Amino acid sequence: MVSDTSVTLGGIRLKNPVIPASGTFGFGFEMAACYDLNRLGAIALKGTTLEPRFGNPTPRIAECTGGLLNAVGLQNPGIDALVSDIAPKVRALCDTPLIANISGFAVDEYGICCEKADACAEIDIIEVNISCPNVHQGGMTFGTDPAAAAAVTRRARKATSKPLFIKLTPNVSDIVPIAKACEDEGADGLTLINTLPGMRIDIRRRKPVLANRTGGFSGPALFPIAVRFVNQAATACRIPIIGCGGVSTAEEVIEMMMAGATAVQVGSANLRDPLACPTIIDALPAVMKQLNIDKLEDIIGII
Repeated sequence: MVSDTSVTLGGIRLKNPVIPASGTFGFGFEMAACYDLNRLGAIALKGTTLEPRFGNPTPRIAECTGGLLNAVGLQNPGIDALVSDIAPKVRALCDTPLIANISGFAVDEYGICCEKADACAEIDIIEVNISCPNVHQGGMTFGTDPAAAAAVTRRARKATSKPLFIKLTPNVSDIVPIAKACEDEGADGLTLINTLPGMRIDIRRRKPVLANRTGGFSGPALFPIAVRFVNQAATACRIPIIGCGGVSTAEEVIEMMMAGATAVQVGSANLRDPLACPTIIDALPAVMKQLNIDKLEDIIGII
């Protein structure tokens, strides 16, 4: 029997649950020379804001045990470039569903960006990021308070009829009130988690390694934390979840789905190995066979 790796996310059928996470895969077309983008379940495009951003000063990346720190600071060409040029460019290369990742510094900015993404035929799903720890205003601020998260979700919901996912931060004592606030305001799904804030110091120079001082910690060490958050949100909410955080193997995709995720984003593993996603996808059927899983959808939230 052929293993069925397909899943349905926001009413859209994906051939498999593996999605490169926003910020670790460029806008997608950069990777087209490495492999066929149609192999992916979907593509989460690089985070986009209303206006173009240069991002934080360099250095922006620091390696550390179990992962890495990044403080890129949402460098991007702006939403107008995404919808007029970049998304059509990616669509010309593949039929894979495209997820626009939207960030903002005010509620109305989120709304305007969502309206522009909604009007873009090439974008299939909108992922609103209220969890970025690497900017000095906005970002994670909206994701740590249920009322603020609800306000962003409400504005984004009015701006789009496309499937709307809200990306949440782990930097809270309890994810459930925030997840439920987003669900109550009409979110079609959630993405969790984003990075945890961290810091490295160059002991020879006696200075922080990152110009921004702190950055978002991602990588394998984050995986158990992500599984916990996914399971908590999946238990409390009825909407689908995209699990994200430290995933680097087919076994971890399955573990994340057992915790409650419908699809899984692969993040920093792409930076270490550009072929991480197709490698995981190719390994899924054999791992499913070992675990007597015929359909991946059957294991979503089984624990």
